[in-house]
Amino acid sequence: MKWITRARPKTDRIACPWLITRFIDSGAEIVYVPADQVLTAAAGADARSFDAPGADYAHRPNPDGGEWCTFETLIHEFHLDDNPALARLAKIVHAADIAADIDTDVLGPGLLAIGLGGLDVETDDQQLLARGTFVYDALFAWCTQQVRATATSA
Repeated sequence: MKWITRARPKTDRIACPWLITRFIDSGAEIVYVPADQVLTAAAGADARSFDAPGADYAHRPNPDGGEWCTFETLIHEFHLDDNPALARLAKIVHAADIAADIDTDVLGPGLLAIGLGGLDVETDDQQLLARGTFVYDALFAWCTQQVRATATSA
């Protein structure tokens, strides 16, 4: 399946493709298009849209009265909420992606810095995604270790 989103990805638009290919649709094709073309391109390609206004999967209100970033929306929609390492990673992505919540996770500002810096060092969105995938693989591995350590010490 094709998954279409806005060009020039940084946080959510790198995290979501990582989540999609690792947990939702291993054969996913991620397509980046200009922001004003996301919905039209998705409709024309019978694709799923994400992280754009009006997209199938985007920021949404959460049950606590706050806002989910698209990464959190996908976790909820695809019933991945029971994975504690993904839940930990979601907190980091949320802090990096929701400006008002940047200080809710100590790792959020660092992830945001990586996303913003990535835009300056890589002009090709697919190459940026490939490079960013390593970052999310590494963060997920760290989150997995943290969850295991917490469970062992409890």
